[in-house]
Amino acid sequence: MLLATIPSPASGEFDLPGPLPAVHAYGLTLLAAIVAAILLTSWRWGRRPGDTDLILRVAVWGVAAGIVGARLYHVVTSWDDVPDPKWRGVLEVWEGGLGIWGGILFGVLAGAIVIKRSGGSVLRAMDAVAPGLLLAQAIGRLGNWWNQELYGRPTDLPWALEIDDAHNQDFAPGTTFHPTFAYEALWNLVGVGVLLLIDRRWRLRPPALFALYVAWYTFGRFLLEHLRVDPSTVFWGMRLNAWVALVVFIASSLFFIWWQLYDRRLPTLRPGRRRRREGGEKRPAMAVPRSRR
Repeated sequence: MLLATIPSPASGEFDLPGPLPAVHAYGLTLLAAIVAAILLTSWRWGRRPGDTDLILRVAVWGVAAGIVGARLYHVVTSWDDVPDPKWRGVLEVWEGGLGIWGGILFGVLAGAIVIKRSGGSVLRAMDAVAPGLLLAQAIGRLGNWWNQELYGRPTDLPWALEIDDAHNQDFAPGTTFHPTFAYEALWNLVGVGVLLLIDRRWRLRPPALFALYVAWYTFGRFLLEHLRVDPSTVFWGMRLNAWVALVVFIASSLFFIWWQLYDRRLPTLRPGRRRRREGGEKRPAMAVPRSRR
């Protein structure tokens, strides 16, 4: 018996007065995700002269390239899901259909080019932006709620998701589902805290934090792919994105281990944390009177 359910919004658009076009909630969600990532990255980056301008340039080019890459990945791997006519459906990003794999790849490459041209360290920048990317992904998943997409298998759990019949063509009317996008959002939010805690306590060799971000996300994504029921290409009995998540998780985990241990030096606690573990800061030794020397 259902104790409660999560309702879906009646529409993913907000009508504005007058001749102004409707505002798509999916787009607003992506905008909020981008702003959150910029703010968190700015806080982690520092406050040196020129830092704010550099972060904004990275954000502009990274976001633009990321959207292109995310849409390209979706179009290539899910061509049948692109609305007709295809020439227009390819451009209808507000209707959903962004592949995170292409978005991260293109976004990171564009950001790395900007950092490199500015004379900065690409590896350190990757660590600085890692928690912000995961935060953006957590917020961005709410856009799937507005579009009533990427939900999971039917369930009668208390937090089951209601889906309108127009968006539910494969199950009986009134069926409720696992809100897999909400699961992923929560997983990502926990990951943000984990990454910030690790970075605060441990001195890691860049881009170790970025590798941990990738491993954290792909581990959760691999598990959630087995709950999703949206159309997907299947290889050897498993969804394409599950295979991608598994391969990337293994690669990022092995890279993290090798990158931290290849010179046989284990990661160390940051100085402040080391002193606390040893019982606090050492007191200066008291001077010994000459008569006692």
